[in-house]
Amino acid sequence: MTARLRHHDGTPFRDLNHNGTMEPYEDPRLPVEERVEDLLGRMTLAEKAALMFHGRMMPGTSPELPFPTGAELINGRGLTAFAMMAVPDARAMAEWNNHVQDLAAAERLGIPVTLASDPRHGFTANPATAFVGGGFSAGPEPIGLAATDDPALVEEYARLIGRELRAVGIRLAIHPMADLATEPRWARISGTFGEDPERAVRMITAYIRGLQGESIGPDSVACMTKHFPGGGPQAAGEDSHFAAGRRLVYPGGALDQHLRPFEAAFAVGTAQIMPAYAIPSGTGLAEVGANFNRDVITGLLRGKYGFDGVVCTDFNAITGMAIPGIAALPPRHWGVEELSVAEQVVLTLDAGADQLGGETDPGLVLDAVRSGAVSEARIDESARRILRDKFRLGLFDDPYVDPDAAAALVGAPAGRELGRRVQERSLVHIAGRPLAGRRLYLEEIDPAVAARHGAVVARPEDADAAVVRLKAPYEQREGLLERFFHSGSLEFPAEEAERLRAIAATVPTCFVVHLDRPAVLTPLAGEAAMLIGEFGADDDLVLEAALGLAPARGVLPFDLPSSMAAVEASCEDVPFDTRDPLFRCGWSAADGA
Repeated sequence: MTARLRHHDGTPFRDLNHNGTMEPYEDPRLPVEERVEDLLGRMTLAEKAALMFHGRMMPGTSPELPFPTGAELINGRGLTAFAMMAVPDARAMAEWNNHVQDLAAAERLGIPVTLASDPRHGFTANPATAFVGGGFSAGPEPIGLAATDDPALVEEYARLIGRELRAVGIRLAIHPMADLATEPRWARISGTFGEDPERAVRMITAYIRGLQGESIGPDSVACMTKHFPGGGPQAAGEDSHFAAGRRLVYPGGALDQHLRPFEAAFAVGTAQIMPAYAIPSGTGLAEVGANFNRDVITGLLRGKYGFDGVVCTDFNAITGMAIPGIAALPPRHWGVEELSVAEQVVLTLDAGADQLGGETDPGLVLDAVRSGAVSEARIDESARRILRDKFRLGLFDDPYVDPDAAAALVGAPAGRELGRRVQERSLVHIAGRPLAGRRLYLEEIDPAVAARHGAVVARPEDADAAVVRLKAPYEQREGLLERFFHSGSLEFPAEEAERLRAIAATVPTCFVVHLDRPAVLTPLAGEAAMLIGEFGADDDLVLEAALGLAPARGVLPFDLPSSMAAVEASCEDVPFDTRDPLFRCGWSAADGA
């Protein structure tokens, strides 16, 4: 008999027989499939149903955001999968993981918790899509990984992401995005690997391999790749978190292009898939959101591609999300709005989904079975897949982490240096030549950083050179959530464009644009001494590129359009479809590519 594992505090771990022996599902010497079937045979319907809910979790307690506690979610409702809404420092997160694993181990079958997260290693702070904080080793946004055009570097960095997530107890990445950036107005482009399907294939292969390894095991962070069958061709670029973005459209008939990155994800073994909120309109597939769409999940994903991993719906498609005391966000149940919640749950399960993202009420599935609308055998199918990933990740054998080791690993100098190396490699020299001079005018760059390279002056007319960091243009939207999504026009307002041109007319100016979307840079291209595209980078790296101290060697991960008229005339689903782009995808002035 193998030695008993122990809790982080030294007490015995899951001695369910109270005599030092293991149940078969606990025994790591047995094949995973045997362990799954043994445990499944011991579970009640209620326990199986609870597996099918992937809730949200806040670490600790917060009077400002009174979400359900870990004890309520795990011991009260039986849930065992959670997306972390916040991550404190590494030590506190590791301790929280150990706490929730203790809560789970106290349950009848001791099914461990799977903690998950949206991306946390970049610069984007959006409560619906990506987070900052936690002390992780920051690199560029995923679109910046594509700008490196270096799969080996991306895989190396993904391995670091995996080590840091694993150290704090996060074992499931709710990423990468396999969506193609074919619609320049879409607010989610920074989370993609760009517009070129073939480059996206290379990047997603490297990224998933870096996180998961060659196969899923105790050293893996499993990937939930999204948003099948491809969330890029959003109608008019509006995002599917909101009713205006309820449709994916294919005026160019290019659905197959959007499936290419997913095919790469399947080939490299992505553990899980998240469908899109939006309706894949005009494709011959059912005209309902992908979360509810049997043609998409059972027909295309399970049937054509043979995918047998976990399918988790995008979050709160059915019931929406309440933020106590702040707001109630509506559900994203596009195409099935007229159905009751109970009918939507049945439709989701019939479509082939295994977990309901963001939902936390197992009664939704229990009622579907008790009504006769869904069989328990159907519940067993999903429970098998969900348990299989927990076993493959080694969570049944040891779900605990070492807080001291997490504190030492996360954000350690070597990791931060790798993140900065990827940031630097992602910078794109779009046009012009590096600046010269010792008197510097700056916007959105820390003067203390610039002081290493010269004297910082307050006015352009007193400077030898200017470095101006800019956000890509967007239209400010109202609403608690929508204001975090950069949508609408890609053109600088006329007044701002004139202000920027005036600076460039006064002093040689490098404009450094944060390209979370493909900005229309036409008003600046003829005036700037230099143009740089960045995707999340520290000030000193940006400044060194602008001053020619370190070359910007990245390549554009999408076309830069010449005008909004060209964008509006293009097809949302077709790559490289804007007329007369200012700069082409793959361009770099560093080598004239």
